[in-house]
Amino acid sequence: MAILQFSSSSPISKIIHSPRRKIRDLQDSIKTQKNLITTDSVSSFSFCTCGRRHFIGAMTSIPFLPISPSHASTSTEDLERLRPPKPDWYEEFFAWSMNTEMESYEKEISDYKMRLFDNLVGKAEKVLEVGIGTGPNFKYYTAIPNLSVIGIDPNAKMESYARKSAAEAGLKPEDFTFIQALGESIPLEDASVDAVVGTLVLCSVTDVTQTLNEIKRILRPGGTYIFIEHVAAEDGTFLRLVQNVLDPLQQVVADGCHLTRHTGESILEARFNGGADVKKASLSRFAYISSHVYGVAYN
Repeated sequence: MAILQFSSSSPISKIIHSPRRKIRDLQDSIKTQKNLITTDSVSSFSFCTCGRRHFIGAMTSIPFLPISPSHASTSTEDLERLRPPKPDWYEEFFAWSMNTEMESYEKEISDYKMRLFDNLVGKAEKVLEVGIGTGPNFKYYTAIPNLSVIGIDPNAKMESYARKSAAEAGLKPEDFTFIQALGESIPLEDASVDAVVGTLVLCSVTDVTQTLNEIKRILRPGGTYIFIEHVAAEDGTFLRLVQNVLDPLQQVVADGCHLTRHTGESILEARFNGGADVKKASLSRFAYISSHVYGVAYN
């Protein structure tokens, strides 16, 4: 998922501030903008990412990681299907923008995160974070003793930022492992972690159901999955109409991020053994991604 920032003259700003009757007239403009985005030039949009679709990098050389051979690699066809290759400049720009542009979002969401991470204190020593990005959640791990964190992300350029965040939070280098990996095919053994963390990641994985199945697979019995995700607004609202219009462009410029997913329903439908508590929230500063769900599921 990505948070996009547009100038006041851009088609998207016009949509957000236009009456309902102008939406259709601007859809053609959006399609034109979408077609102009290529891998040969940087878009005029300024954006930062929090969405990450995951591709696998075999890490069987790391001794303490419970790597399962059956999940340690995928075919080239699967990689290209789940996350088409992207140029280095794009990956680096995404990592840089995520590291520099998310401050206001993280500030507003912090109260929700603190409450969620409290669920891990005294209950988790080995944690997997799906879509770890540049590591904005490391500061919430500091209250958890004897912790080791495995972070997966499709973008290898995230690692240096994530390691810096881990160090700033006081986590020892040997207690953090970064793996370039798919959320849909996590290279860990069954029941091998105490908790899974996912914040703003299911919006951009290719297969939400498969990702949730992988989370269930690697969680030990009684393990905890904590999550915060932006979701589709209520049907029939003007915000939902805006999301419907922007969704195709969002997917192009924000690494596959979807604005209209019903992620809360998907988590409930995954049928975690211990059930799931899904709550709704609304952020005030982020117009078209203001609708969120957050909560805890138990394996």
